[in-house]
Amino acid sequence: MNQPAGAFCLVLHSHLPYVLDHGTWPHGADMLYEAGAETYIPVLHAVDTLAQEGHSPHLTIGITPVVAEQLTDERFKHRFADYLHMRIHYANDNAQEFEWHRRDHLSWLAGRWRGHFEWLLRTFEETYQGDLVGAFARLQEQGHIEILTSAATHAYLPLLLEEVSVEAQVKQGVQTHERLFGRRPRGFWLPECGYRPGGDWRPPQAITGEPWEERYRAGLEDILGRNGIDYFIVDSQMLGASAEPLPVYVSWQDTLGKLWGKIARLREPLPYNGDKTPYAPYFVGGQFEDHPPVAAFVRDPRTGLQVWSRDWGYPGDGSYLDFHKKHFPGGHRYWRVTDSLGDLGTKQEYEPDMAADRVQQNASHFASLVKSVLAENPRPDGQLPVLCAPFDAELFGHWWFEGPDWLQMTGRSLDADPEVALMTCGEYLAKHSPTSVVSLPEGSWGQGGQHWVWLNDWTIWIWQREYQAELAMQSLVRDHWHSAHEDAKDLMRQAARELFLLQASDWQFLITTWTARDYAEARANGHESDFKRIADLARRQASGQSLSAEDRAYIQELKERDKLFPDIDPAWFLIV
Repeated sequence: MNQPAGAFCLVLHSHLPYVLDHGTWPHGADMLYEAGAETYIPVLHAVDTLAQEGHSPHLTIGITPVVAEQLTDERFKHRFADYLHMRIHYANDNAQEFEWHRRDHLSWLAGRWRGHFEWLLRTFEETYQGDLVGAFARLQEQGHIEILTSAATHAYLPLLLEEVSVEAQVKQGVQTHERLFGRRPRGFWLPECGYRPGGDWRPPQAITGEPWEERYRAGLEDILGRNGIDYFIVDSQMLGASAEPLPVYVSWQDTLGKLWGKIARLREPLPYNGDKTPYAPYFVGGQFEDHPPVAAFVRDPRTGLQVWSRDWGYPGDGSYLDFHKKHFPGGHRYWRVTDSLGDLGTKQEYEPDMAADRVQQNASHFASLVKSVLAENPRPDGQLPVLCAPFDAELFGHWWFEGPDWLQMTGRSLDADPEVALMTCGEYLAKHSPTSVVSLPEGSWGQGGQHWVWLNDWTIWIWQREYQAELAMQSLVRDHWHSAHEDAKDLMRQAARELFLLQASDWQFLITTWTARDYAEARANGHESDFKRIADLARRQASGQSLSAEDRAYIQELKERDKLFPDIDPAWFLIV
């Protein structure tokens, strides 16, 4: 049998902030319900369908800890079913309304929406028994998917003030994943693809107001490595600015169950031309003698543009369901993209059969593109090249209604093609260990490859408050953790939860993009205020002071609202 041209690793990254009991619509819990109905269940169904046909997509999917916690919360399970019932109700109303106005095609589409949401309700309650996390875990155990973890609340790690704060976000991410998915994660999605190498570092003066003394900070790969992580993913622009790859060898030792033990430079280097290709993984680090080995996959720009590009990406095809034009009440969509540059008034009625034809054509085109890219880019070291294609999971189904069908058709086509080896990222690394190490620059997927999206004039105030909260958390656990009784420790755990929620990168992103500025500002303000109050109550209780009935009512309300991460450990914030 001939060697395939290369391996294909499709990666979906799923993330939403913590929204349960933090508003409903337009920003709040409905964001989670929409993702469940429009992305999580359709993607699960697509993978299940392929598996039943004898195919396996070998999909790598990131589910952030904060999303996984919400999907297992009983509040989600009950209210999600109510949400689906509501969408069914509005579809019925829409059908009657359109029928009254003799708009027969729209009335028929409303009937389709009713049937679609009835199917979602049955699938959620009967097929998956209300347990979407369990459904993902089952597919992982069957070998069809590999699930990545991430920072606890998707904090923007390069700008966190204290190394222990980065470590705490990572530890909680690993711990939550292991608890909910039943195995230790191999891969880690760096929030916003934000990376920082090891070296002397000081926080941005724009935040602190005055220059701080530089101090050494470990690279993110060091922190990931000592927490058992094997790999993460970076944007292609990061590789373009990196140092030349240096050849290394791996000494095989058992380290936290990782794929590798240690890496070191080759005493007699093998011939290597130094080309930096996005079609190979690299060990990451500036000082790689006995470096805890963590690998980076690089996003392929060509397939990324084919899906994401506003000008020629698949979701912008005129046949597909338009995301922006909705019918109220109910929010169902009845129009197609028509012209991606036209306004909402130009949208024509949706034709499902027309969209289905385009899905098949786009899936075939993408499969051909994957093969040609791999064939054109052999690895310099002679190993099997890999094309890593990461996308936001919510693109598939939520933003692009036909996306899950496209995933299914693409997976079916590529799995049957001997020229392409479908693999998860972990499967690829197990067969094709990196042969070189690179030093990556600090950066992200954001504008200019830097931090601006999360640190700018609109968001500095969040970072200032977050830095104060980091220091206050460290002071609290340093002064009281080892001597406090259990009630005070329980308050410290809640303080750590509020700090994690304050650290979510979502607030800066929503402010900068004007997507939900008021909501994001209110959330950041609220979590900072709750952190300060609960930390003060923890300090008072640890010091032997009694709490008032009002204090106790507030504590109970906060614990019922923000009750994620039951295994959080404030001792992570102790400076070693």
